[in-house]
Amino acid sequence: MRALRGLWRWRSNPLCRTTDLVEAWVALVALLLIAVAAPVAGCLVGVAAQDSLQRSARHQQHARHLVTATVVRDLGGVMPETDPDTSSARETRSRVLASWTGPDGTAQQGPVLVASKSPRRGDRFGLWTDPHGRITTRPLDSATATVHAVLAGLGTALLTAGLVEGGRRLTVWRMVRRRYARWDQAWDRAGPDWGKAGTGS
Repeated sequence: MRALRGLWRWRSNPLCRTTDLVEAWVALVALLLIAVAAPVAGCLVGVAAQDSLQRSARHQQHARHLVTATVVRDLGGVMPETDPDTSSARETRSRVLASWTGPDGTAQQGPVLVASKSPRRGDRFGLWTDPHGRITTRPLDSATATVHAVLAGLGTALLTAGLVEGGRRLTVWRMVRRRYARWDQAWDRAGPDWGKAGTGS
């Protein structure tokens, strides 16, 4: 809006310099790019991310299986949960030796983390594995994929707007520096005689 007002104000002003018009046009173009290009870029990236993440979520949900594991013995050691997809990021986990049967029927055993401060032998808990029974992380769900896609789109839109505004500021800064340089040259040409009677006549 400021760019439009600037263009309108300078349209027939005798004091208008070329740099004033260029600065107003640069501001107008930047405004249009922020209003149009940034949302379009955000939508395109968001849609692409949504498609990719939803495909990944479907693949993970097909390839990962929740099996029931049994605690064999406590291995000692307590640590905070590091899985970002869990409901409580501060949940305490204990390290145990557990056994489970993979989706392909193979018997598996190994150290895992369980959501218990004092696990006991024979306790059962859910464990995500791949088709061969190897431990993996829980699959990405559709809602989380959508949230990530929306955040990617918003981030792209904000980044585009920031780049456009940064380009506008850099352009104006360079124009102002050139303007000051020309003023300095004009003052140098005027020299020490500036202001004396008859100078320049």
